[in-house]
Amino acid sequence: MNQKEDNYFEFKFPVINKIPAKFALKDHIDQTEYLCNGELKSWNKEKISIFSPIFVCKDKDSMPEQMVLGSCPSLDEEETLKILDAAVKAYNDGNGIWPLMRVEDRIKCVEKFIYLMGENKDEIVNLLMWEIAKSHKDSEKEFDRTIKYMIDTIDALKTLDRNSSRFLIEDSIIAQIRRSPLGIVLCMGPFNYPLNETFTTLIPALIMGNVVIFKPPKHGILLYRPLLKAFKEAFPPGVINTLYGRGRVVASALMSTGKISCLAFIGTSKAADSLQKSHPMPHRLRMILGLEAKNPAIVLPDASISLTVKECLLGALSFNGQRCTALKILFIHSKIVDIFLEELSNEIGKLKIGAPFDDDVFITPMPDESRIKYFIELIEDAKLLGAKIVNKFGGSYNKTFFYPTILYPVSNKSRIYNEEQFGPIIPVVPFSNIEEPLKYITESNYGQQASIFGTDPDVIAKIIDILVNQVCRVNLNSQCQRGPDIFPFTGRKDSAVGTLSVSDALRSFSIRTLVAAKSNDLNKDLIRKIIKGNKSQFLSTDFIF
Repeated sequence: MNQKEDNYFEFKFPVINKIPAKFALKDHIDQTEYLCNGELKSWNKEKISIFSPIFVCKDKDSMPEQMVLGSCPSLDEEETLKILDAAVKAYNDGNGIWPLMRVEDRIKCVEKFIYLMGENKDEIVNLLMWEIAKSHKDSEKEFDRTIKYMIDTIDALKTLDRNSSRFLIEDSIIAQIRRSPLGIVLCMGPFNYPLNETFTTLIPALIMGNVVIFKPPKHGILLYRPLLKAFKEAFPPGVINTLYGRGRVVASALMSTGKISCLAFIGTSKAADSLQKSHPMPHRLRMILGLEAKNPAIVLPDASISLTVKECLLGALSFNGQRCTALKILFIHSKIVDIFLEELSNEIGKLKIGAPFDDDVFITPMPDESRIKYFIELIEDAKLLGAKIVNKFGGSYNKTFFYPTILYPVSNKSRIYNEEQFGPIIPVVPFSNIEEPLKYITESNYGQQASIFGTDPDVIAKIIDILVNQVCRVNLNSQCQRGPDIFPFTGRKDSAVGTLSVSDALRSFSIRTLVAAKSNDLNKDLIRKIIKGNKSQFLSTDFIF
C-alpha cells in the first residue's frame, strides 16, 4: 500500500464460498497429459505449479491467499526431441499424409475440430477466466472470436484455392501456381490472448498443410487441457503436438536442431531474438512475430473531449492495458490537457474493480506480483522526473490488484516514455507543436498503430500522410485495435515480422509454388491426362464450393 490512507483504494478480495457456483473450481487440475504423435501420453516427472492471479479469502475475516489451480508437465529436452521426431515423421519432408492431403479434406479436419471445441466452451472459458483474470464476459468473447476466426479462415482458404485452380499461359509457358506448406511450425502464443492469438497462427499453419508443435503461454496453460482429445480426434497422428515446460529448455531445444521451418511467436523481442539465434540455419527459418508496441494517441485542440476520453479510456485500460494494441502514451494538446485529464480521471473513478466473475467488472488482477513491482518502479521513476499521479487512488495496489494510474506531465527522459508498460498506467505528455508527437513516433523503435483525435480535415490529412509511413494502422477518432480479423495486422520496426489476418495468415504460413511447362502438344497432353485422371494433389482444377 504505497498511498496515504485517504488516497488508497480498498480492494475487495472474493470470499471463496461466495463465488457463484457456475464459476467455482471444484478440484485442482493436476495435468499429466500431453499430445505426441496422436497419443495422449502421461508425464509423471517434474511438474510446473500453476497459480491463478486471483487471491481469495476463506472467510470475510481471513487474509487473501493466492489460488493454486493445479500443475502441468515440465517436459525435459529428451521428451521434447521425441515430440519433434513425431512431427518430422508426420511431415516426412512434405510426403506425409497431411501435407499431401487435398485442401477440402484438411478443411474437414478443421471443421471437426471446431465442433469438438464448441462442446467444451464452458470449461475453456472458465479456465481462461481463472488463469489470466480476464472478465467472464471478455473470456467468452475471446472464445467466440476464436471460433469465428477458424470459420473465416476456412472460407478464405476456399477462395484462395478457387483462385489457384486455373492455369496461366504467358510467353508460351503453361503454369499453375498454388501455395505449399513450409514444414514444421513452432507456435507460441501470448498470455493476454492465450486462446485467440495462439489460434491465429496455429490454425492457418495447420490448414495450409504444415505440421505444428505448439507451446501454451506461461499464463493460459490449463485451458488447453479440454482440447487435447479434440486435437487427437480431428487430426492425423503427429500433425499437431503439444509442448509443455520452460521455454528456455523446450523451445530452445527444438530450435537448436534446425528442424523448425517456421517460428510463430507472439511476445517480447528479447525472447524472439534468443529463439532465432538458437537456430543453426536462420535463412531457412520463416518468422511470423508479434512483438512490443508503444501505440500513441495524438489529441488535437479541436478534438471532441467526451468521445476522445471514452476511446482513450478503452484503448488504454481494456483488459488492464494488457494488449499490444493498447494506447500506451497520450499526447494531449496543451489547450485542452487540463479538461481532458479531469474528464479522464472522472471516468476512471467510475470503473468497477474486482474479480473476473463479478458483474460488469472492468479492472481485474494482474498475472503476478512481479508486474506490480515493475509498475511501481515506472511510477517512481516518472515522479522523480516531474510527473504526478493525477487521479484519485492512482498508484494503489494490493497483491495482484493495481489501480489505473494517470501520470502527468511525463518527461521524455522517464522510462515509461519509451518502455511498453503493458498495464493500467496512462502516461500523458502535453504538446503545443504537432512536430513533438510526430518526432516521437518517427524516432520510436516501434511502429504498430497510432490514433488521431480531431476534426480539421486539412490538419488530420497531413498527419495521416506522415503516420502511414511510420505505423501500419492509423485510427481516426478511435482507439487502436486488431480487428476486424479480415484487416491486416502487422507492424513496422521492432513491432512485428509478417502479417496476420484471416487471409494474410494463409500466405504467411505457406510459399508460392508452381508447375510450369512449355506450351507444346506433348506437355498439353501430359497435363490433360494428369488432371482428367485425378492423379495429382497439386496439379488439379478441382473447385471447392
